[in-house]
Amino acid sequence: MAAGFDRGAIVRRASAFALAVALAGCATLERQGELPQAPAVPPAAPRTVGVDALTTAEHKKLVAQFGGEYRWPTAESYLNAILVKLAAASDVPTTPYRVTILNTPVVNAFALPSGNLYISRGLLALANDSAEVAAVMAHEIGHVTARHAAARAEREKQAAVIASAATVIQSRQKGEEVENNQRLSFASFSRSQEIEADRIGVNVIARAGFDPYGAARFLTSLGRSTALRAELLGQKRPDKPDILATHPATPERIAQATQTARQIGAPGIGSTDRAGYLAAIDGMNFGEDPADGIVRGRRFLQPRLRFAFTAPESFVLDNTPRALLGRAPGGVEAVRVDSVPDSSGGPLDAYLASGWLDGLLRSSIQTGEVNGMPAAFGTARAGEWNFRVAVVRKDGDIYRLLFAARAMDEATLGKFDQSIQSFRRLTEEEATKVRPLKLQIAKAGLTDNVESLGRRMAVVDRPLDVFLLLNGLSHGAALKYGEAYKIVVDQ
Repeated sequence: MAAGFDRGAIVRRASAFALAVALAGCATLERQGELPQAPAVPPAAPRTVGVDALTTAEHKKLVAQFGGEYRWPTAESYLNAILVKLAAASDVPTTPYRVTILNTPVVNAFALPSGNLYISRGLLALANDSAEVAAVMAHEIGHVTARHAAARAEREKQAAVIASAATVIQSRQKGEEVENNQRLSFASFSRSQEIEADRIGVNVIARAGFDPYGAARFLTSLGRSTALRAELLGQKRPDKPDILATHPATPERIAQATQTARQIGAPGIGSTDRAGYLAAIDGMNFGEDPADGIVRGRRFLQPRLRFAFTAPESFVLDNTPRALLGRAPGGVEAVRVDSVPDSSGGPLDAYLASGWLDGLLRSSIQTGEVNGMPAAFGTARAGEWNFRVAVVRKDGDIYRLLFAARAMDEATLGKFDQSIQSFRRLTEEEATKVRPLKLQIAKAGLTDNVESLGRRMAVVDRPLDVFLLLNGLSHGAALKYGEAYKIVVDQ
């Protein structure tokens, strides 16, 4: 799920209350939204349309949905060398595998039955050695060799048919109930398949000569990453999985992966090649791609579309594919910024009242400007939520700024209006200065500790915690003199 600013995203007649709920709960979680899976099918089962090898055009379309392909020759060569070893050690060594790095900071990986593997650069930044990244790749190979995708497609097709029949015979509500019940049963299969893929992966990396405990280490980092992201977004810790989640809870996977590794041997066996792996990712982009816009604390900069925006104090921003989202601690206030094409070129007050936002108080509509750009303003209310909305015309698009609050007093309204007025054009010079953050491999000096290297991190929120996460360290951990560590720099 690549982050970005979709200039064409439209929220059609979203109720103000529903929008408030969406604003208050915005987040992008690792591998969330994947359809439930089902038990493996025999290798001889008929292939299902949609799970065969993709054509070049379809591959490009798929990659584009996840931020495009990220080219980093040293990392690509390193991953391909690992892939050769994993393929030879897999249950189906004749499958032709290929790995693509996705240009997204979200920690993600998946595979197609064709043997195409996809790993995000966010995942590469989180991994700390060859065994950890090999474990991820072997896990995805496990899905391929067990034909999980084909089984998933067949069971989802069955669920849709059953739900459709129930809809026709009884009612739409009953049909949705049947489909949800089917999904509940499929979710348990999904958990089983994930555990199975973990087991296959651990055994494959061990046979390929890698440390089998790499899987448990990476899953530990993944759990920490998910928890830190939730904390930064002001959400509850995701310790308890959704019943419809497609992956089992991370602690369960860690325990299972560790148990499988222990059956192979004691800790310390197999290769990790930490130094070689870190050298391969040294200099890679970290975080968001400037083409999609970047978040720097409360500021959002979009050099491609040439605008900047600053959220109110204490807000945490999240740049998603459809919109820029933000929320205050506790979820009592939120903001959404998106855009639609200015197809009519008509008055902005007429557009604001055109019905795309329910609950709008038409008497509140006013026209004006935001930093020299035509604008219209209004308020809306639904249930316990109050809204302040502004629409701004810029370069053939209408930018929509929606603020939500449970209590809209004068101070809150003033705070939102101040944030609206922060929306401005970026100059060409400012746009050219917006550059991605970079991963840099630094060696610890004699006097270095986690705090000193944490201070070198060019991240705004919780830099020490991000440093510890990226390096698999805990608070109070001692650094080793001369050892290589990942830091994030702005250069």
